[in-house]
Amino acid sequence: MPKDAAVYTHGHHESVLRSHRWRTAANSAAYLIPELRPGQDVLDVGCGPGTITADLAALVAPGTVTAVDASASVLDAAREAATTAGVDNVRFAVADVHALDFPDDSFDVVHAHQVLQHVGDPAHALREMRRVCRPGGVVAARDADYGAFTWFPDVPALADWRALYQRVARAGGGEPDAGRRLLSWARQAGFTEITATAATWCFAAADERAWWSELWAERTTASGYAALAVDGGHATRARLAEIAGGWREWGAAEDAWFMVPHGEILCRA
Repeated sequence: MPKDAAVYTHGHHESVLRSHRWRTAANSAAYLIPELRPGQDVLDVGCGPGTITADLAALVAPGTVTAVDASASVLDAAREAATTAGVDNVRFAVADVHALDFPDDSFDVVHAHQVLQHVGDPAHALREMRRVCRPGGVVAARDADYGAFTWFPDVPALADWRALYQRVARAGGGEPDAGRRLLSWARQAGFTEITATAATWCFAAADERAWWSELWAERTTASGYAALAVDGGHATRARLAEIAGGWREWGAAEDAWFMVPHGEILCRA
């Protein structure tokens, strides 16, 4: 596999998009919001179904947000999100973060949420994000760290799920424990002014744990990740069904709690 190439582990099954549509600037890009100003031009890399994109567009209007993703099909969902949010300052394009089709110094802010864990060469991707960012602008990235996920109660199938997910992601060229590596990747990319932080998602209320457990149960058996796990020889369909059952067991516990930690970087171009 070429160094820059990697397989997007999750795919775009409805269970994946259901998770991604929950994301907002408030719950997924709070570290970036203080850097945003009306009139800025923003590039949102790997925008997915566009809910964060729409929030960014509202924050920088009358500036523009250019939302790009490697998948043309998911951009239809992003367009719908922008329409639903009532923002008209977003444009959309298919793009590869390793070779962005924009001139140097095109944007004030370049943002990527949960992207660098899925690319073959994160430092190269950050250099490309820097290339299209204007001097003095900001390159921002946030990624989860699967190795640091923690939960209660200790359902054994969830430990198996994490180990399996990490194997599948790395076999596809990605790095699931990306959050802890963002600072290192930014330094490799040549940034010298970097603010590194961390933040979490936490799922503990009854509706939250039901939502989180069911979407991961479904992703484990029906998404692109499930196909990669089986086709790559990492698991059988029967084993995936057992792990999905573990997710539902965890979600049914009245004292269930799950934390997803993220690394974050703000890099001055």
